[in-house]
Amino acid sequence: MALAKNVRLCKRASLHHRPKPARGRILHKFADLVEQHVEELAALDTVDAGKLFAMGKLVDIPGGANLLRYYAGAADKVHGETLKMARPCHGYTLKEPVGVVGHIVPWNYPTTMFFFKASPALAAGCTMVVKPAEQTPLSALFYAHLAKLAGVPDGVLNVVPGFGPTAGAAISSHMDIDKVSFTGSTEVGRLVMEAAAKSNLKPVSLELGGKSPVIVFDDADLDTAVNLVHMASYTNKGEICVAGSRIYVQEGIYDAFVKKATEMAKKSVVGDPFNPRVHQGPQIDKEQYEKILKYIDIGKREGATLVTGGKPCGENGTVEEAIQKANSTRYGLAAGIVTKNIDVANTVSRSIRAGAIWINCYLGFDPDVPFGGYKMSGFGKDMGMDALEKYLHTKAVVTPLYNTPWL
Repeated sequence: MALAKNVRLCKRASLHHRPKPARGRILHKFADLVEQHVEELAALDTVDAGKLFAMGKLVDIPGGANLLRYYAGAADKVHGETLKMARPCHGYTLKEPVGVVGHIVPWNYPTTMFFFKASPALAAGCTMVVKPAEQTPLSALFYAHLAKLAGVPDGVLNVVPGFGPTAGAAISSHMDIDKVSFTGSTEVGRLVMEAAAKSNLKPVSLELGGKSPVIVFDDADLDTAVNLVHMASYTNKGEICVAGSRIYVQEGIYDAFVKKATEMAKKSVVGDPFNPRVHQGPQIDKEQYEKILKYIDIGKREGATLVTGGKPCGENGTVEEAIQKANSTRYGLAAGIVTKNIDVANTVSRSIRAGAIWINCYLGFDPDVPFGGYKMSGFGKDMGMDALEKYLHTKAVVTPLYNTPWL
C-alpha cells in the first residue's frame, strides 16, 4: 500500500514543468542543507552500516552534496538537437524525463548511492521512489526530509523502506514505474531485469558485483603499490563493489610486496567506528561477517597460505598473462594497474574489459567521471553526464516546410 501511494504521488508531481533554473536552485538548496547536517547524517550511516564516522563527515556526506551541485548545474542544460533532414522538413529532438523512476539502493554506501541515483534523476525532471537497503534506511529518510525543506515538490522524491523480496520486487514489477535503477548483486539484478521485462518492459540500469583485479608490475614503486592495494582491498571494510579482490604481483617484487602488505595490514585497527583512531568498523551484519570467515576457510582448504590474506599462486607472469587473468571472470566493474611504464599502462588499460581503469591510483571517483561496469557487472552509468541520459527520453519532432508537399 505504501508503494502504491507513493507511485500515485509521483505520477501527480513533477519537476519537469518547473523552469530549469528553478530546478537547479532547488538542488543547490538541497546541497546546502546536506552540508548543514553533516554530523547527523554521518552518525546515521555509522549507526546503520558500521562506517567510519570520520570518513562519513569527510567524504561520504560532502560527496553527496557535491553530486547535487554537479547536477544542479546540468539541470538547465538538457536540450535536444536540430536535425538536417534529407526531405523538405524541419526536424528536431526533445529530451524529456522518463517519468517515475524506482531507485533500489545498496547498504554499503547509503549516502553515496542515494545521490548517485537521485541527483541526475532530479536534474532530468523525473519523480522517484527510493528504496534504501533494509540494513541502512535512516539517512535516506533524513534526505527525503531535507529535500522537502529545499523545495522539492511533494511527491517528487519518496522514500519507501522495505525488504528486497517485497518492496524491491514491487518496484521492479510496478506498471506505473517507468524505469528502475538498481545497485546490488548480479543474482538480484537478474530478478530486477526479469520483473521489469514481465511488467511494462521498463528500462533498467544495473550496477552489479565486481571481482576487480589490481596488477602490480615489478617496475612499480613498492610503497606506492602496497598503499594502493591496501586501499583497494580494505576501504570501507572491503564492502565496496570495486574492491581489489584479485591482486596479481609480478615475481620480481612479489616477496617484498607480501612482506610490506602484511606489515601494513597488521597495523590496521578494528573497533568502534566512532573512535577516530579506528581504521575499520564492524561488517554490515552477521551474514557478511560469517561469509568472510567462510571464504578464509575455503582459501586455507584450497592451499592458500594465510599471512593476513590469501597468498596467490602460479607461474612467472607476463603482461599478456596478467591481462588474461584479469579478464578471466564474468565481472568487469573496475581494475587497477601499478607501473611506471606508460606503454604497459596503455596496453593493459585498453585490454582489460572493465568499466573503470585506475592507473597508479585506486577509487578514482569524481562527479564528472562516468562509473559503471562491463559484462555481468551491469550496464548504464552513474555520475558524469552519461548518468543524466539514463533518465531522459529522446523524442523526434518533424514538420513539413511551409508550402512544401510531404509526399
